[in-house]
Amino acid sequence: MNIQVADRMNHIEGSVIRQFAEAALKPGLISFANGNPSPATYPVEEMKKFFVEALNSDEVNSLLMYGSVQGYPPLVEFLKKRLTKKFGFDFEKNDLYMVSGGTQAVDVTSKIWLEKGDVVITEEPSYASCYNIFRAYEAKLVGVPINETGIDIEATEEALKANPNCKLIYTIPSFQNPTGFSAIDDKRKQLYELACKYDVIILEDDPYAELRFAGEPQNPIKSYDTEGRVFYTSSLSKVIAPSFRLGYLVVDKRFGQYVNVCKQCTDVHSNTLGQYVSWGVMEKTDYEKHIRLAQEEYRRKSSLVIDALKRTIHPSVKLSTPTGGMFIMMFLPESIDAVDFVWKGIDRGVVCVPGSGFALDGHKPTHSVRLCYSTETDENIVKGAEILGKLTCDMIEGRA
Repeated sequence: MNIQVADRMNHIEGSVIRQFAEAALKPGLISFANGNPSPATYPVEEMKKFFVEALNSDEVNSLLMYGSVQGYPPLVEFLKKRLTKKFGFDFEKNDLYMVSGGTQAVDVTSKIWLEKGDVVITEEPSYASCYNIFRAYEAKLVGVPINETGIDIEATEEALKANPNCKLIYTIPSFQNPTGFSAIDDKRKQLYELACKYDVIILEDDPYAELRFAGEPQNPIKSYDTEGRVFYTSSLSKVIAPSFRLGYLVVDKRFGQYVNVCKQCTDVHSNTLGQYVSWGVMEKTDYEKHIRLAQEEYRRKSSLVIDALKRTIHPSVKLSTPTGGMFIMMFLPESIDAVDFVWKGIDRGVVCVPGSGFALDGHKPTHSVRLCYSTETDENIVKGAEILGKLTCDMIEGRA
């Protein structure tokens, strides 16, 4: 067959993360690879109740029929009220759309804004699946560094000056994947001010917003948005269940018609039955208690892995210290290649993901490793972290 795939497919690469996640399927391996929420946080009994309620309700025909493009109205209204109370979002100026997972929100935003050759400035490292979405719309990606206080503001402004055709800045300001870093309030404000100064859109990806377990609460960048230039997305995957494929996108009402049309073109509407069940869990149970239990789950697991690593790692290895979310990053000395480290870890029974899985150029040498501590048992978290800690000493001191 002589038919050629579209040129844009040449810029899309397979996931390095998936490669190591598949390695984690080997029986007996301790896995810090998959970025999944803890099964202990799924509200299983509540979901059972509301599935039955949905199928027995007078609404059952509409719940099983094609639904609203915007989303199941009671859930949309619940989320609006919650975001208004929690973060001060203004729904006189904004509207909320349910999407099929946070990733679809990134796709919809890209579809609305990006044309061939436009520049997207992104934190680096960052969530690599979004790199491929931007590349699918033939955008050029420019990475800027991130540290424990958030995106590098000076580097971001330099990137904006150097790329006048920049259309969008992509950021994960809270408990970032993969680093676990969170942007301080000043940087959130400064990033918004830069977007205003250079007239670009911010795509704020905030899937871990509810999972803070330490430190003071912080408002999203969207809460500072007076010009309607922040597209804010979050997810129900980390607080209800990933399989529902539900997230939401908050945008200025000027752009709602475009979100609506993009949703129609892609999947017509998101999972209505899942939206009903999610609404039931949120509206009709003690949802705040559910969130507190999830936060405690991640606080405990985070402490376990950090304490075990600190007991065993080589002094030259640095760790991020998250205040929420599911990720920790190990920063190895430049003498140690992270891919080599990960394969040696697998040989010893533990799998994690090298930093190359989150880089714009995954073929360059990398010296960082992401650990997701959410899914393993407490016993395996401690055992796996100790194995990796000892491996750092063996490699740095030339014994492995």
